[in-house]
Amino acid sequence: MYDYDLLVVGSANADLVIGVERRPGAGETVLGSDLAVHPGGKGANQAVAAARLGARTALLARVGDDEHGRLLLDSLRAAGADAVGVLVGGTPTGVALITVDPSGDNSIVVSPGANGRLTPSDVRAAASLFHASRVVSTQLEIPLETVVAVVRSLAPDSRFVLNPSPPRPLPSEVLAACDPLIVNEHEAKVILGDSAGVSDEPEDWARLLLAKGPRSVVVTLGGEGALVASSAGVARVPSVKVEAVDTTGAGDAFTAALAWRLGAGASLADAAAYAARVGAATVTKEGAQVSFPTAEEVAEL
Repeated sequence: MYDYDLLVVGSANADLVIGVERRPGAGETVLGSDLAVHPGGKGANQAVAAARLGARTALLARVGDDEHGRLLLDSLRAAGADAVGVLVGGTPTGVALITVDPSGDNSIVVSPGANGRLTPSDVRAAASLFHASRVVSTQLEIPLETVVAVVRSLAPDSRFVLNPSPPRPLPSEVLAACDPLIVNEHEAKVILGDSAGVSDEPEDWARLLLAKGPRSVVVTLGGEGALVASSAGVARVPSVKVEAVDTTGAGDAFTAALAWRLGAGASLADAAAYAARVGAATVTKEGAQVSFPTAEEVAEL
């Protein structure tokens, strides 16, 4: 049947992380912790998170022929993800500049680098990966036209999962393929535009998003869990209460876990409940990929 449970198409970055007591205001300088460099990027994060949970995972991405690119490839392989689709060279690896405050919340600025060179032709050239994959997941740290090419390359029976981050308006062709569209509060409001102001209730955002064409929608609510919406209705999914240390990568771990469980036949609500536990386990450790739990660690929550 399928060689891969999950094919991730997306970004691969080096995360440059500094802890701060508080974020600086305009024109202000604050002192931070020592610089830490971790493998990251939403695409690579999802691939590593899924592989650590036990999913057969492949990544289609671009990195530079540099130290950061080698860091990312080493991390993928160590997690058990297949790096056959990672294209190397041509431009430097993408970099994310991340500040983390004492509560564990982060702010991120991304320099796309090689991620911006992942093209529709790269997607078409990887047709064999798409036909070998049960679920395909992507994000918006790669060009939008490349995401459109992903939708057009899906195998007839595969499932498409999209986390539109960083958010932007989406073409109807992409929205119609999403099953589910996974958004947090900020992403939901950007995609909804003026419609977001009609309600402060996430259930209403989910219904409005569903009306835009996705087959299903998941709205993540941080420590409050998530909610799922489809033609069957809208339901809340609780999270596990933990003490957050660093939220970096938690959304990527959630998306990867949900995509994998959906491919394994779980219902949307059950997959989201499992993904919420994976996200909770992730925030208890510092960093992105280094914080992703194994299935055994999730079961212990």
